[in-house]
Amino acid sequence: MSTAVTSAEPLDVLRRRTSEKWTTHPPDVLPMFVAEMDFPLAPAIKAVLLEAIERGDTGYVNPQLPAVRESFADFAGERWGWVPDVDRMRTTTDVSVVIVETLRRLAAPGDGVIITPPTYPPFFDLIPEADGVVVEVPLADDGASYALDLDGIDRALADGARGVLLCNPHNPLGLVHSRETLTELSRIVARHDGFVLSDEIHAPLTHAGHEFTPYLTVSEDAREHGIAAHSASKAFNLAGLKCAFFVAGSEPMAAIVDALPAEVSVRTGLLGAMATEAGFSEARDWLAGTLATVEQNLDLLEELLERDLPTVRLRRPQASYLAWLDMSGLGWGDDPAQRALDDARVALSSGLMFGAEGAGHARMNVGCAPETIVEAVARLARAAASVS
Repeated sequence: MSTAVTSAEPLDVLRRRTSEKWTTHPPDVLPMFVAEMDFPLAPAIKAVLLEAIERGDTGYVNPQLPAVRESFADFAGERWGWVPDVDRMRTTTDVSVVIVETLRRLAAPGDGVIITPPTYPPFFDLIPEADGVVVEVPLADDGASYALDLDGIDRALADGARGVLLCNPHNPLGLVHSRETLTELSRIVARHDGFVLSDEIHAPLTHAGHEFTPYLTVSEDAREHGIAAHSASKAFNLAGLKCAFFVAGSEPMAAIVDALPAEVSVRTGLLGAMATEAGFSEARDWLAGTLATVEQNLDLLEELLERDLPTVRLRRPQASYLAWLDMSGLGWGDDPAQRALDDARVALSSGLMFGAEGAGHARMNVGCAPETIVEAVARLARAAASVS
């Protein structure tokens, strides 16, 4: 039986939203930048939230309640064959807090922390927020595919970097790191007595034909030196509700998580915890339909680019609803997203936000109606054909 796709909300409905995506630009702009989807909430999540509002259940979260952690563990077991120990998990507001609070405990002030650009822009700021120093080891790029530069990571650790802030799957590329790559990374990090903090927020959005590998499953070394950050926020469009997980796989890492101040978990959003539990437990069919829509949208984007913008290159993502576009062939300079906004009224994420390697690139959000993609490519093509 084929999976029913998820349909996006109409534009007039979407423009009533007050989130960043829909209030940053005037209404003549197609917003395809920030990582927020245009689909309605999963019915199970909507029902849980409406029931909470009806009973006035908007107070403080009880961080000891295990149900939200159990929902994630069950989801991970079903999806990835990995059942994390709920006693080695804690909740907090969002993945950024998981990153900062973990780095504060795994790295001393002034320690180097490796990132692999082009990568999620807040990584450049979260490391200094935790008093660390950003060490860039760009992804290896052979022109056909990207991969972790394991030799470069090895050298950076040998030169004094303390650990790795991993993006798995990798934003903005939608790159799903292989088990073999992650296993070798764990060996390298263990050899240098380092750590890995693996941001796995896009994992539930892995596409058909690709296999996500949780970092904590690849080796005993990984479990001994790794902590994973997870959340339902990207998969179920819940960023504003605030709930994410610290996940440890060994006693030493669990001790670090357990020693976090109580306030780190108390700040979890109560509605976020409710929505997260409902998403992981009751909205798996909705997620499957959403992924089917995203994959169809990527098919459409590939076709339209080939026909109307053949100089724009898309290396198809293996996860998430974000498309990394090489627009350097248009001659729009290092920041083609600015030209796209000015001349085409299409808001994309600037590639430069993701590091120097993003020059000439932009990120497009395809978690939307197919008609939005058709209109966006048409606008970009007209702008590219116009006389500057």
